[in-house]
Amino acid sequence: MAGSAFSTLPAAQNLNLTHKPRATEALGEFLNETSERKDANMILGYARVSSDGQSLDNQLSALRAAGAERVYSEKESGARADRNALHKALQALGEGDTLLVAKLDRLARSVFDLLGSLKAIETKGASLKSLSEPWADTSSPHSRLLLQMLASIAEFERHLIRSRCADGIKHAKARGVRFGRPASLTQHQQAEARARRSGGESLMSIAASYNVSHSTISRLQTPLHMVAAE
Repeated sequence: MAGSAFSTLPAAQNLNLTHKPRATEALGEFLNETSERKDANMILGYARVSSDGQSLDNQLSALRAAGAERVYSEKESGARADRNALHKALQALGEGDTLLVAKLDRLARSVFDLLGSLKAIETKGASLKSLSEPWADTSSPHSRLLLQMLASIAEFERHLIRSRCADGIKHAKARGVRFGRPASLTQHQQAEARARRSGGESLMSIAASYNVSHSTISRLQTPLHMVAAE
């Protein structure tokens, strides 16, 4: 009978039954994972607060009352992208499952973050539902339409931000603003270094006097009027 029971397990043939403690542990983990996924359309909850001084109790109670079978919770800032409990919740989602949150801001701090989480949820074939925002239920066609509109608005906002940044950089350059790392030498020092280099002084000697590398001096170009004079 034991043989027939093991034969029904897809992963049983990979277990090393000759090492009983290890085999028993591996079999137990496999059976636990299988039993957790036995029910289709599971509801998984996710709860978050930003600091240790805040309580998760209200969120946990609301999520469980709404039918969450498992709740992943953590005390982390929403600004962090690498939240451990959120990662586990997304990984645990399966086809037809629902990720339930008390409020959308528990899942994401910005529209961009929310859209990233929604993409991960959709990739799993699952849906998202918020208790405080009834419209945020991706299992509903109307909610999916709203979220698609939200994604379009977010993309338009990204375009506006890029355009404003490009215009700002353009106007700043026109005013003489330099971008990037500050120059190692002032304009006067650069002109002086060029003159010394034209006079035959070595790069190492010039660089040492300004406390810079010789490559900094070698990158200085000699003005055309000095070249013509030579």
